[in-house]
Amino acid sequence: MANLVETQQAVQLVGPDKLLFNDSKKVHRPGEHQILCRVEAVGLCFSDLKLLKQFSSHVRKSEIVSGIDLEILKEIPSYVPGEKPAVPGHEAVVRIAAVGPGVEDFKVGERYLVQTDYRWVRTASKSNAAFGYNIEGALQEYVLIDKRIATSPEGDSMMIPVSEEMSCSAVALVEPWACVEDSYACRERTILKTGGQMLVVADREIEADTFCIFLERYGRPAQITFVSKTAKLTGLNTKVISVKNISELKDAAYDDVIYFGSDADTAEALFAKVGVDGLLNIVLCGDRFGRDILTMVGRVHYGGIRIIGTTGHDPAESMRYIPRTGEIRDGDKINVVGAAGPMGVIHVVRNICQGVDNVSVYAGDMDDKRLESLTKTAAGLAKKNGVQYRAYNPSRDKIEVPFDYIALMVPSPELVDKAVCQAGKGAIVNIFAGIPATVSGKIDLDSYIEKQLYFIGTSGSVLDDMKAVLSKVEAGRLDTNVSVGAVCGLEGAAEGIRAVEKRLIPGKIIVYPACKGLGLVELNKLDEKMPEVAACLHNGLWTKQAEQRLLQKYQNL
Repeated sequence: MANLVETQQAVQLVGPDKLLFNDSKKVHRPGEHQILCRVEAVGLCFSDLKLLKQFSSHVRKSEIVSGIDLEILKEIPSYVPGEKPAVPGHEAVVRIAAVGPGVEDFKVGERYLVQTDYRWVRTASKSNAAFGYNIEGALQEYVLIDKRIATSPEGDSMMIPVSEEMSCSAVALVEPWACVEDSYACRERTILKTGGQMLVVADREIEADTFCIFLERYGRPAQITFVSKTAKLTGLNTKVISVKNISELKDAAYDDVIYFGSDADTAEALFAKVGVDGLLNIVLCGDRFGRDILTMVGRVHYGGIRIIGTTGHDPAESMRYIPRTGEIRDGDKINVVGAAGPMGVIHVVRNICQGVDNVSVYAGDMDDKRLESLTKTAAGLAKKNGVQYRAYNPSRDKIEVPFDYIALMVPSPELVDKAVCQAGKGAIVNIFAGIPATVSGKIDLDSYIEKQLYFIGTSGSVLDDMKAVLSKVEAGRLDTNVSVGAVCGLEGAAEGIRAVEKRLIPGKIIVYPACKGLGLVELNKLDEKMPEVAACLHNGLWTKQAEQRLLQKYQNL
């Protein structure tokens, strides 16, 4: 370790909306169970912007409370919860620079893709620890990773080995592509949580036999908390606790919440009671709310909650509308809202190339320049795959509705409500953009229930998603580089994050820490600034050859 430098360049977040370029940040020496990695490349993400705005109030920036021996945290200098300065950056490819004396399964020189979500390590804000949040991320030259936090209880390492054949950018972009893949591949809970906590609120009479059959078919909770002034719940062979008012109940405490009734105020109050990954089943009993309902749409993405409903009297009817996964289906008419942004491009290309029969993909964006850039990539792929593709600007172009699948790239409750209006019967609305968990929006739940719609939302990706995407890239079946829109060094990263904030660049921004002094350069401006690198692009797209030429240029400076 004698050859390691003492200090490095880094981008640090020191407070809400306060980014600092630090050219003398200490390089940590690895302890017994730790690995020091040199960062080859890191992609900028909209999630970096969320951390920028929220800082210590972000759920993944709070202190770790379980999932690891808390004494170990004292040995990890890259653990930076709460108000401690953070280093963002979670879409990373790294190379081992040094290992601690107790590390035998990682060798200097090896190359890895980093899985960033430590889902078994929980935070005080009821989220999970994550690389680039309460663990320092990759917007620096060197990053320290502790094996004890980056290894799951099942023994799976969050460090995925990658070959030398792939470009740094292609590897780094596996992470955002995996997040997209997770939103489609996620398996939905189609039954009640057996042994879980159920809340039943009834403003209408409940048919006892129907409810018993419902429990027999879909699963039996350990306990039912029951709130009703008129209805009764008996003969269920399940423990039932009666409570007078919803206000007496704890928030986020129930795995399954069933509401028999159509009182808007009651429905709004129930969202807070749904636990993480919980299910709210609204049984309207032939009635309607009659007004829009203030709905916790942010918790669909960040809390994994799901909302179903029926206009009838039987909660089993709602359960039948739950899709097994978030995948697009044969014949789906798909609308990607915010399609020309960095993540929208991935959704469009993914769905065009997914191999699902008879789908059509509509790509909507307010920026004509970005749409034109997207179409240069998407139109050819659509023709090759036999998929109907149409780009449109919603401020000007009329589109034919309804849609069977709507994917939202813009974190707006208003757009969620608009999606309900544009959706056809049985449609899936993928709330991909992370509306903060604390944010609610008014939604036409009457239409949502009548149309048998389903909100879906996921945050991050799991190890299997990343391995699946990586295998496609390694086999040449997927080129993640189609989503690159700009490159920079660490000095240009802050400008890059602001460009993400203002949606200025149609594609992902890749940061190369080795390119010292490189500001933010869009690919369409490479000709002016680095013609020798631009000459290595393929039809305007980033390539391994362009990356190699860029790195050679800065290596020789």
